[in-house]
Amino acid sequence: MKRIVRFIFAGGIGFFADAAALWLLLDVTPLGPFVARILSIGFALCVTWSINRNLTFRPSSRGIAREGARYGGVGIATSIVNYLVYSAILLALPAVPPLAALFAASLVAMTLSFLGYSRLVFDR
Repeated sequence: MKRIVRFIFAGGIGFFADAAALWLLLDVTPLGPFVARILSIGFALCVTWSINRNLTFRPSSRGIAREGARYGGVGIATSIVNYLVYSAILLALPAVPPLAALFAASLVAMTLSFLGYSRLVFDR
């Protein structure tokens, strides 16, 4: 249970990193919500890897390069789900603000992320 709480904490920080990056990219660049979201997801993945590695799961025995590659693989897979949900919301409901779509999509991807990271990246 403690690991799930730490994962939610890490995910919360990752969510705020993602949201801040998205907001900043939308505010100061000509990027639209779809391209900006790709960049913000990448930033959030880097933030959450560090937190999950050091707080939630502890480093694996695989070494940082292999662990990072596995984390990236799971992260990319769950980010695709996250991005598809985000895009579907914005396309189906154009009045929804991008940050609201980000929130909903992040909730959907959280369960997949925990399962992937706990079983494929940081398993003992």
